[in-house]
Amino acid sequence: MAELSSTLLYIAFIIYLIATLVFAMSLSDKKGKENKAAYTRRWGRVGYALSILGFISQLGYFVTRWIASGHAPVSNLFEFTTFFGMMMVFAFILLYGIYKTNALGVFAMPIALLVIAYASMFPKDIAPLIPALQSDWLKIHVTTAALGEGILSISFVAGLIFLIRVVDQTRSTKKTKMLEIIMYFLLCVFGFILVNAISAAAGYETSFNFTDKKDQKVELTYNVPALVGPPNGTQADDHFGPLVASPSWMNGEQAPRKFNTFIWSLLTGGVLYGIVRLILRKRISAAIQPKLMNLKPDLLDEISYRSVAIGFPVFTLGALIFAMIWAQEAWTRFWGWDPKEVWALITFLFYAAYLHFRLSRGWHGEKSAWLCVIGFVIIMFNLIAVNLVISGLHSYA
Repeated sequence: MAELSSTLLYIAFIIYLIATLVFAMSLSDKKGKENKAAYTRRWGRVGYALSILGFISQLGYFVTRWIASGHAPVSNLFEFTTFFGMMMVFAFILLYGIYKTNALGVFAMPIALLVIAYASMFPKDIAPLIPALQSDWLKIHVTTAALGEGILSISFVAGLIFLIRVVDQTRSTKKTKMLEIIMYFLLCVFGFILVNAISAAAGYETSFNFTDKKDQKVELTYNVPALVGPPNGTQADDHFGPLVASPSWMNGEQAPRKFNTFIWSLLTGGVLYGIVRLILRKRISAAIQPKLMNLKPDLLDEISYRSVAIGFPVFTLGALIFAMIWAQEAWTRFWGWDPKEVWALITFLFYAAYLHFRLSRGWHGEKSAWLCVIGFVIIMFNLIAVNLVISGLHSYA
C-alpha cells in the first residue's frame, strides 16, 4: 500500500507538470486558422481536466498512505507539505471553475509543483505517531490549517499576476525590483530541491560531533556540503567545510544542519536567477508581462480578494481555534508563544489587516496585490524558515 501511495504521488506530479505546460500553451501567441479565444478556451479546458486528474491521483496517494500508516498522513514535514501542495491545487480547481482564467494555471500549478518537490526532499518513511500526535485533533487541526493556507496561496498567485500585468517594466523601479526578488525566492525553492537531489544522487554525507546546550554529545549528519557547521563541532571526516559556525541563538541539535541547507538554497537560487537573466537578457517579470496583457486587472483583483475571503476563516479555524483546543488538551494551556504559534498568529493578524484595509480603506488593485504577495511570504517563512531553522514544541515535524 505504501508503494502504491508513492506511485500515485509521482503520477500526480507528472500530470501537474503536463497541466502546467498546457496552460502555458494556452497563453502562447496563436496565428493562423483558429480564433485566439477558441484556442485559449480549448487548451484551458484540457489543462483544467488534467489538473483535476492530477488532484484525484494525489488524493489517492493521501488515502492509501493513510491506510498504510493507520493515521492521517500529515504528521511530518514531508506529509504536511505534500498535503499543503494538494490543497493549493484544490483551491485552484475551485477558483478556476468560477473564473476560467488560464493564467492562474500557469502560475498556480508550478508553485504547487515546487511545494510537492520541496516536500520530497524530506524523509518519506512511514513511522508510528509519537505520543504528542496521537489525537483526533491531528487530522482536524492540521488539515484545516493546510486547506486555509492553500486557498490563501491562490490570492498570492492572482496578486502576482496582477502586479506583473500592471507594473511598468520599461524602467527599473522599486516595484520591478520587488517583483524580481519574488522571482528569486521562487527559484530558491527550486534551488533547495536541486541541491538536495544532486547530493542524494551523489550519496554525499558528512558528520560532526559536538556538545549541545544540555552538555550531551551529539553526532549530526549533513547530506549537503557543510557551509555552516555546529558551534564547537568537530568534523568526523575530511569532506569540505564548514566555513562558519551556526549562530549560538539557534536551538535544537538539528538547527545547524537545517540552517546549512537554507543557506545553500539562497546561494543556488541566486545562481539560477543569474542564469535565467542571462538567457532572457531582461527582468523575468518583464519577459512574462507581454503574455498577460489581455487579462483584466479587475478580474485578477477580484480573484485575490475572493481567495482571502474564503481562506482566512478556514485558516483561522484550523491554525488558531482548533490548535488552541488541542494545545489545551495536550499541554494544559491554550497558548504558549511557541514559534509556530507566534507565526500562525502573525499570519492571522496580517490577513485580518488585509481585509480591514480592503473593506474600510478601499485598498483595491495594486495595494491589495502587494499585501497578498507579502501574506504568502509569511506563509512560506512559516513553512520553510520556522521549520528548518527555529526549534520549538512543533519541531517534531
